[in-house]
Amino acid sequence: MRIRASLAAATFSGALALTALAVPAAQADDAPSPAAAVKSHMLGKAKTQGRMSARSVDEIQVTKVTVNAGKDVVVGGTQKKRFNVYVTATNPAGIYGVQAFLWHGTDLYSGDVDGAIVSENDGLSQDCERWSATKATCKVVLTADPKVDLYDSSLNGKWNVYAAATEDSENGLEWATYQNHWVKRAAQIKSFNAAPEPVAKGKPITVTGNLSLISWTYKKYYGYSQKVQLQFKKAGSSTYSTVKTVTSSSSGALKTTVNATGDGTFRYYYPGNSIASTATSSADYVDVR
Repeated sequence: MRIRASLAAATFSGALALTALAVPAAQADDAPSPAAAVKSHMLGKAKTQGRMSARSVDEIQVTKVTVNAGKDVVVGGTQKKRFNVYVTATNPAGIYGVQAFLWHGTDLYSGDVDGAIVSENDGLSQDCERWSATKATCKVVLTADPKVDLYDSSLNGKWNVYAAATEDSENGLEWATYQNHWVKRAAQIKSFNAAPEPVAKGKPITVTGNLSLISWTYKKYYGYSQKVQLQFKKAGSSTYSTVKTVTSSSSGALKTTVNATGDGTFRYYYPGNSIASTATSSADYVDVR
């Protein structure tokens, strides 16, 4: 989507500043507000944007945007998640730099934005691989802070990806809205065990564990009721196969039994969903005699 450059610069900074209005007081007291973070981020960019030429707006093209190597962005409850966005752009006069960020909401330009994940550094990224005089791929490092950016679990799911490229320090800018990208809450499987060990062939093996999902709202893991795969890898093999599907309880508890058929390793695997990441338990080798 292209819009007049002067309008883009004004609406963009105004819309992002409004993210502060949707942020609850539940954020960490010592953390900078999203409004302050966005303001700092945008001021640096505004200095390099300057006057935009109509010719450049028509000719600059953002041709590809890759977020986190195409993988979901998975965030826990305390640690910041840093990931890369690569923006490829072309322009007859060359590419000076790019900018990119993720935003959550329904309309960036009207200010209906309740989340933003931006770079910790101000200004355009000029960390670029220049393939030719007219084409470059530039890297932007974004940081998702669960204490600031992901202040509520309702922010999990699809986010919007936004990218722009400039011709030089004064002229040329294309604003473009690109694909969505998944930002998910971290799931984990703990307390895994397969017993008894050793076990006689044909006898039952009890496999237990616990599936939980982080709450961005409360910064704690809570039991998660989902379908989880019990997987087995035969001794000498390098691949797991699914033995059965087990549903965890409301507290996340997993428990099932299988008959011992031979030596091998058990684990639980959760494939994830639209809000939760995948999760794999530790592995437990069982000696069958």
